[in-house]
Amino acid sequence: MATSKSSIATINPATGETLKTYEPLSDEALDERIGRAAAAYRSYRLTTPEQRVGWLRSAADVLEGNADAVAELMVTEMGKTLAAAKAEVAKCVTALRYYADQGPAMLEPRPADAGAVGAERAFVVHQPIGVVLAIMPWNFPLWQAMRFAAPALMAGNVGLLKHASNVPQTALYMEELFRKAGFPADVFQTILVGSSSVERVLRDDRVAAATLTGSAPAGRSVAAIAGDVLKKTVLELGGSDPFIVMPSADLDRAAEVAVTARCQNNGQSCIAAKRFFVHADVAEEFTRLFAEKLSALVVGDPMDEATKVGPLATESGREDVERYVADAVDKGATVVVGGTRPDRPGWFYEPTLLTGITPEMDLFDEEVFGPVAALWTVQTLEEALEIANGHPYGLGANLWSEDEDERATFVRDVESGMAFVNGMVTSYPQLPFGGVKQSGYGRELTELGMYEFMNAKTVWVGPHSSEQSAGDTASASE
Repeated sequence: MATSKSSIATINPATGETLKTYEPLSDEALDERIGRAAAAYRSYRLTTPEQRVGWLRSAADVLEGNADAVAELMVTEMGKTLAAAKAEVAKCVTALRYYADQGPAMLEPRPADAGAVGAERAFVVHQPIGVVLAIMPWNFPLWQAMRFAAPALMAGNVGLLKHASNVPQTALYMEELFRKAGFPADVFQTILVGSSSVERVLRDDRVAAATLTGSAPAGRSVAAIAGDVLKKTVLELGGSDPFIVMPSADLDRAAEVAVTARCQNNGQSCIAAKRFFVHADVAEEFTRLFAEKLSALVVGDPMDEATKVGPLATESGREDVERYVADAVDKGATVVVGGTRPDRPGWFYEPTLLTGITPEMDLFDEEVFGPVAALWTVQTLEEALEIANGHPYGLGANLWSEDEDERATFVRDVESGMAFVNGMVTSYPQLPFGGVKQSGYGRELTELGMYEFMNAKTVWVGPHSSEQSAGDTASASE
């Protein structure tokens, strides 16, 4: 059964079959949801950190108890492998417990030097700001939403989730999860609407801010609207992460991680390594290892535990990947492995390695959201960094080297929000997550992610009147 491009539906990427469709909320229903969120915030902000800790722990327990069913739901909606889906659920459980464990300390007042500012006491308190709109993508349908929801709810904010239209059941589960965990009614709501409704929600005076994970064009649109109404945004946009391999690296280990870094989530990850810069001294050997390991990946049914690469999430996504590869080949790139779609139902694409990349190719400056690796041979680390930094994105970056000077140079000079040495870029609740340049701004996770949507309120308490003359007060205020 065909569906319109504007529909909200679960379509199994492994078969192309439409399983369930939903009608978007009407304008009236959407307005009512926003009103409920605003009303919920007025009381929820007054709850104690200890109460929120209890609800977060309960949410972790509920999610953990439903792990298998939720994982299978994500596989069905967007095609990630079952093993990857189970790992995603576990990561969300970890995040909920992290904020339950660490959140109260993050919300403690931060003392300042009272004497330096003529106060008896001076400190900073972090307070919630209200209803936050979360505009989330389909590629990590639970984790992307959770890394907003857990800190926001711990902070005392209220969430409205506008999820991608191809993962509606996962989106609805998020609301159900927090309701079952005992959070007050309407503190976290899923709104099933299309992208055309985002502006309406963001311009509503009852909505305080927005966070978006998605494409650079979507980020520019949301930032422009938010700027017009002076509302805070956090944007986590695209990435085309460099993966640099130097002669001192453990090549077999680097190649093994390179395969995972490129093909994780069927190649559909903003922080996937996409551009591989390999020193000429080891380029031939690394390319051989990389190609062998890519070729060994099992492409197939994502529910099968033997499968390592499932289908792309959408038919249009596969068409985009095919277009990038065809353009590169037409302009002189070499296909080392892959480069075709398997002859089977669903939106599958073979893991692919391209060499001979030149600036004329579209993939030189654009993000390929699929299991396609582009490899450059470079003479020096500086050359690798120059090409890597010439890209408009700056999310994550990898270096493989045992040389301390090379490591220091990489950390200092790579233009990215995250720099990983001898390991794959990933996200942890314990580390800030975000990028620079067209990869967006702001940070998620840790206390930084919580503080993005909190008011850092300065509190100055003066000495008792008997201890300070009116003249002193006037002098200090000038």
